[in-house]
Amino acid sequence: MLAYITGGAGFVGHWLAEHLRDCGDSVVSVDAEVDVTNGEAVRRSLVAVAPDVVYHLAGLAHVGRSWEKPGLTFQVNAFGTLNVLEAAAACSEPPRVVLVSSAEVYGAAGDEPVSESAELRPVTPYASSKVAAEFLGLQAYLGRGLPVIRARPFNHVGPGQAPDFVVSALARRLVEAERSGARSVPVGNLEAVRDFTDVRDVVRAYRLLAERGEPGEAYNVASGRGLAVRQVADELIALGGGAVELVADESLYRPVDVPVFLGDTSKLVETTGWSPSISLGETLADVLAYWRSRE
Repeated sequence: MLAYITGGAGFVGHWLAEHLRDCGDSVVSVDAEVDVTNGEAVRRSLVAVAPDVVYHLAGLAHVGRSWEKPGLTFQVNAFGTLNVLEAAAACSEPPRVVLVSSAEVYGAAGDEPVSESAELRPVTPYASSKVAAEFLGLQAYLGRGLPVIRARPFNHVGPGQAPDFVVSALARRLVEAERSGARSVPVGNLEAVRDFTDVRDVVRAYRLLAERGEPGEAYNVASGRGLAVRQVADELIALGGGAVELVADESLYRPVDVPVFLGDTSKLVETTGWSPSISLGETLADVLAYWRSRE
C-alpha cells in the first residue's frame, strides 16, 4: 500500500512510518511542510501523492494546554481534519482514511470499560475538537461515501514520547533525580486509573484498521487493563533501582480529571484480530532507557 501520514514527525507518526515500512508499504510522511490548516496546500500534496490510505495524525495533542488555547486547538484538530477529508475526496480514487481521534471524546462516560456505543461527553477543549473531527469524518462517509475509519486510542506510551504525558514525564523526572542525586520528584494525580498501551502496538492496530476496518465505524485502541498512575510510578522506580519520594505538585494536576478510564477493545479484536504484544514492563524499561540516552 502507498500510505500518506499527516503529523509524520510526531511521536506516533514516527513509529507508524517505521511499522508500515516494515510491512512493505511505501510511505509519504508529512509534517511542517504541509500545514493541515492550509486547505489548498493539503489538497495539492495529497492529490499529487494519490495514496491508497491516509493516516491522519496531525493535531495538537496536549489535553491540558487545550484549556489555554481552545480556539487554536479547534482550528488545528477540527478544521485541519476537514481539510484532509476534502483533499482525500478530491483524489481521482479516494483513499481509505484512518482518522485518529482520541478516547478523550468519551469524557466522563460513566461506564467501564467504555465501548464505542457510549455517549460522547467531552469535558476538555481538546476532546471537543476531536468530537468535531470525528463527526466531520462521519459526515464525509455518510454524505460523500469517503471510506473513513475512526480510531479512538486510549493512553499510549513508549520511547520518544514528549515529557508532556504522564509516563514519559515520570520517567524523565526519575532519570533527572538519578543523575542529580535528588531524593524526591514532583507528581500530579497518582490515583487516576488509566489504560496504557505501547505505541508500537497502537500503530499495528492502525494498519490493521486500514486493511480490515469498516468505513463509517469507530474503534477503541486500548489494552483493556486499568492501572493507577501510582502503580506505574512504583514500577518505574523499581526498574530504575533507586529510592525516591513522590511529592504531589498541584501545578501538575488537570482542571478536570476523570478518575477511571478503560477501553473495551472487543470490536477492534473481532474486526482485525489485533491484540497487544508488548508488556507494560517492557514499555517502561524502554522509556527509561530512552531518557537515559538523552543529554
